[in-house]
Amino acid sequence: MIKYIDEEKDLEGKIVLLRLDLNVPVINGQVTDTYRLDKVIDTVDFLREQKAKTIIISHCEGEDSKTLVPMWQYLNGFFPLEFSPDFFTTESIAKITKMENGSVLLFENIRINPGEKENDKEFAKKLSQMADIYVNDAFAVSHRKHASIVSVPEFIPHFGGSLLRGEIENISKAFNPKKPFVFILGGAKFDTKLPLIEKYLERADRVFVCGALANNVYKEMGFEVGKSLISEGEFGIKEKIKNPKLVVPVDVTVIRENGDVSFKKPEEVEKDEIIVDAGLQTINQLKEILKDAQTVVWNGPLGNYEVGFGDKTEQLVEVMAEVSADTIVGGGDTIVSINKLGLGDKFTFVSTGGGAMLDFLVNETLPGIEALEK
Repeated sequence: MIKYIDEEKDLEGKIVLLRLDLNVPVINGQVTDTYRLDKVIDTVDFLREQKAKTIIISHCEGEDSKTLVPMWQYLNGFFPLEFSPDFFTTESIAKITKMENGSVLLFENIRINPGEKENDKEFAKKLSQMADIYVNDAFAVSHRKHASIVSVPEFIPHFGGSLLRGEIENISKAFNPKKPFVFILGGAKFDTKLPLIEKYLERADRVFVCGALANNVYKEMGFEVGKSLISEGEFGIKEKIKNPKLVVPVDVTVIRENGDVSFKKPEEVEKDEIIVDAGLQTINQLKEILKDAQTVVWNGPLGNYEVGFGDKTEQLVEVMAEVSADTIVGGGDTIVSINKLGLGDKFTFVSTGGGAMLDFLVNETLPGIEALEK
């Protein structure tokens, strides 16, 4: 059973080591999607109100985000925030020593320390020695067996944060859903998503497989997929496509080497074409599937979002914003689409997690959650 930090009454003067996930997209030194950052503010504000001394640790790992400086600059607009560029130095220790009640200190990207990804116990122990209490409010990285997630709780009293609690409570609705229940799964890597497909073919009324995942289904159905992205291997798809609950897009968007884009039925794709998105009729197909749904869980885009094929994903956002079901969504590109359209308040719950959400949906727990339960 996890204890949450808002259950702890005596926090004044305590040093709290707060693990957050501030890993957000950055371009030219500017944060381009603030969703995860905005979601951590409540927990920080609570700790400040309780007059705790808060040390934030987080990672970042993108092409343009090797440093947390842009995230620091953004959050500093919401509360006073000191920054330490390194760990365990005379200067960083001095900053901790000088902290006043209600103050907040952010350390640089924790993954500059090899001990983080290696889950080094000595590194975790050194982190724990900086504080009196540990709080995990980083659901989006709680599927990782990293030192700051699973080992620090071994050494000091530990709690979950309000963001973590919200993620657990809302995503858990998929384990005992109101019916009809529709599960929408996009993105790529059929091999890693297979356990989800298998589990929710048993639990859901419809499992809609889209994105590059659908290409493997089309191939197994005997259709030409051209140069489209597929996962190599044998996944027992032949048996799964016999299940009437499994649904794939009725049409697709394809592109040729010369850049021509067109819409086709899956069986019409040619050898020199690449499937890059769902087609026009797929949105109508989804409207029909969703019209009576009471629970909808969606993770992953319908198309190759990174190369500009995001319009069908955005159309699905608009469709789901109108349904009366419990709508629980996650995944980086999915969240970007929701935020771009300003429709986040139309969903029951928008997760900060991508891979963590998927792992939780499969296993109903995560290493970071288990560490807090001990």
